[in-house]
Amino acid sequence: MQRKKMVEKMGEALKRRYKVLTALLLAFIMGSAVGGCGADTDTETGVPPYQIWEPLEPKDNAANGDADKNSPGNADGAQNENAGQDAAGKGDMGQPGETVSDGNVTITISAAGDVTLGNHQNQEYAYSFRQKYDEEGDAYFLENVKDIFEDDDMTVVNFEGTLTYAEERRETTYNMKGDPSYIQILNDGSVEAVGFANNHCMDYLQKGHDDTVDCFKEAGLTYAYDAVTGIYETKGIKIGLIAVNEVEQGAAVEKIIRSDIDSLREQDADLIIVCCHWGVESETQPEDYQKVLGRKCVDWGADLVLGSHPHVLQGIELYQGKFIVYSLANFCFGGNRNPKDKDTMIFQQQFTFVDGVKQEDIAGRVIPCSVSSVKGLNDFRPTPAEGDEYTRILQKIQDYSSPFGTYFDADGWYVAQ
Repeated sequence: MQRKKMVEKMGEALKRRYKVLTALLLAFIMGSAVGGCGADTDTETGVPPYQIWEPLEPKDNAANGDADKNSPGNADGAQNENAGQDAAGKGDMGQPGETVSDGNVTITISAAGDVTLGNHQNQEYAYSFRQKYDEEGDAYFLENVKDIFEDDDMTVVNFEGTLTYAEERRETTYNMKGDPSYIQILNDGSVEAVGFANNHCMDYLQKGHDDTVDCFKEAGLTYAYDAVTGIYETKGIKIGLIAVNEVEQGAAVEKIIRSDIDSLREQDADLIIVCCHWGVESETQPEDYQKVLGRKCVDWGADLVLGSHPHVLQGIELYQGKFIVYSLANFCFGGNRNPKDKDTMIFQQQFTFVDGVKQEDIAGRVIPCSVSSVKGLNDFRPTPAEGDEYTRILQKIQDYSSPFGTYFDADGWYVAQ
């Protein structure tokens, strides 16, 4: 009798194992192999077909206030609605909050790529950003890069998606959203500024857009989109921020950029950063208009140009003494549970001011990273690369940048030729 029971238990265990293996095999066969923004690629780990996540009910209405008066469609007089936000304890690398010497100030800016705090509507819950958040909480996602961001003076990212409980969405393949509470991830990770002009900021229509802007305000973040510019002030230096969506607006963004730069100069901005959402997804080389527009930004007065949208790295150009970073790639990107290309970077630049006057020195640096701390899937925790991976990603950045005559040493610092 005892032996019979043991045989029966073994049989049940084998049946359960067979069911699990069958589910994994089916999920692998049926896994999405499409590319593009948010697509789960053919490298995605096989997972059982769990249910699509359901939005949680809002805990309160703090993040769902009235629509921003400076939202798209009411841009008149919308310049710099969030100017003058002071830095809190940020400083140059290695010496937070301190200046170099009397009259001399060094500002270090860190820039990272696409940040999507949430899921798209077709993703299953298993292995998703939402599941990881439920398991780990706010601090988890940026903990491996927080020390870098804490040691700079301003960190800026491309915020791609929405933070909203809205359910009505526009007709598009991937609609990105997360809970408004997810904004705390950026605060915990020492991110101060976001560009919010891209092809996902209206995924949940005007309501989703405005809810997200309300989240930025509640979190004290500097933000920019279209005619809305931002100013972040630290160590007495005003850093102006502009963000445009060339992907959907084309050459019409030129007028916006010129107007925004003029407005920021009138407000005595000492530095101007222009974030351009442009290019072709999955392309590692910038298209011709990216180069044309990037150089125009510099000619019009930008001190640094940051690119997003391709979801992969592209090269870096030094034009008229100013860096144009054509694509920063994904960073903390919930839109894809396992992208084929997990390579990314943090771009840093130091600016020196003497008695309030910006010097013409050029100090740029790339920090090779991965979007994930593990290889087999995206755990949504960007991590600086080490060892052979560091060398490989740095060489990739070098290969993409060398056609522009831009070179970096073994520590990632720009080397003048």
